[in-house]
Amino acid sequence: MTTVLDLRGQVAEALRHYVERNPESRRLHEERARVMPGGNTRSVIHVDPFPLTVVRGDGARIVDADGHEYLDFLGEYTAGLYGHSHPVIVQAIRDALADGIVLGAPNVYEGALAAAVCERFPSIELVRFCNSGTEANLLALSLARVASAKPAVMVFEGAYHGGVFFFKDGDAPLNAPFPYLVGRYNDPEAAARQIAEHAHELAAVIVEPLQGSGGVIPAEPEFLHALREATAAADVLLVFDEVMTSRLSRGGLQETLGIRPDLTTLGKYVGGGLAFGAFGGRADLMARFDPARPDALAHAGTFNNAVLTMAAGLAGLTRVYTDEECARLNALGDRLRARLNAFAAERDLEFCATGFGSMVGLHFTRGPVRRTADSPEAPELRTLLHLHMLDRGYSFARRGFVALSLPLRESDVDGFAGAAEEFLAGH
Repeated sequence: MTTVLDLRGQVAEALRHYVERNPESRRLHEERARVMPGGNTRSVIHVDPFPLTVVRGDGARIVDADGHEYLDFLGEYTAGLYGHSHPVIVQAIRDALADGIVLGAPNVYEGALAAAVCERFPSIELVRFCNSGTEANLLALSLARVASAKPAVMVFEGAYHGGVFFFKDGDAPLNAPFPYLVGRYNDPEAAARQIAEHAHELAAVIVEPLQGSGGVIPAEPEFLHALREATAAADVLLVFDEVMTSRLSRGGLQETLGIRPDLTTLGKYVGGGLAFGAFGGRADLMARFDPARPDALAHAGTFNNAVLTMAAGLAGLTRVYTDEECARLNALGDRLRARLNAFAAERDLEFCATGFGSMVGLHFTRGPVRRTADSPEAPELRTLLHLHMLDRGYSFARRGFVALSLPLRESDVDGFAGAAEEFLAGH
């Protein structure tokens, strides 16, 4: 049986090997640290003792500054759905680039992208674009507070709705200064009760149909249906954060579950791999942004309709991410999850894989994992697994987050599973 001291010793040795193997990534990290706090401008991609610096990517492969090649199983936290430099999207960007980047006016791509979004998501009757999932959620919730004339927002433990909506350990210091009611994920009775009790102050309930940052934990259908029923009864708006999960079927998880939220937020892959966010929903709510109205809400943003993003998003959504490709990619995720869970069950290991379709979460527990509290932190094991997989040529998030991309094939998934099984068998 492996002891805590054994694990700490193994971690120290694995980190020593990592440092020796990646001198150029270390040098670049230290160089960045002279002008950026911690050498970083994006907290999620930092790992101790320093992250790898990636210098190029092609398809499902990336290469770091020291020349090591990896199969990319991180998928840019779902934004990298199309892989690296997909030819259709690259050509769309080149074509748009040839006609100018910052035009300061409506362009020929944004209306077509908006139409494609509304066609895919029937609950989105009107849509507006912005620059990130964080911004999309901030705008959707701000709209809900104005439209309802109520101040509070209900969120759930473990939720991540962007850089200013982070609830892993309660209300984070940098969160937007809204009054929050924090509920328990996947507890339908408690959530319905809280909504009814606080209906007088609640503008909206926002929920991820699958908690991404919280551990790739799917919401149970009974939970989400209870939210829809409770919010409708209490005159509270229901917001689905599908920034990550919109890729899991043609119309997102709301389509799979048969639930129609009042507002939906999008981001990540919908911009074709470029910076992107969107929020939309009921026409009566979104119409408040019509500049011709006397009570119009202003929504500015220099890059809301950025030409390259609009062109890339349109190409990806209409020409690359077909229903067939969505089904194929989800099947690969199901294959990976099923194989790892079968391996762990056969050997009675403290391990399980969660998720839905092409999104997979890895946990050092037998499960079930219904909320973040069900998954132990296990920092030593997570670090060891991450470094082991890097040595075998597979990149993913150290916290156990996996998002598949379209260039991956069955053999790639089987290789990842085999490398993970090698680690599990030894620990």
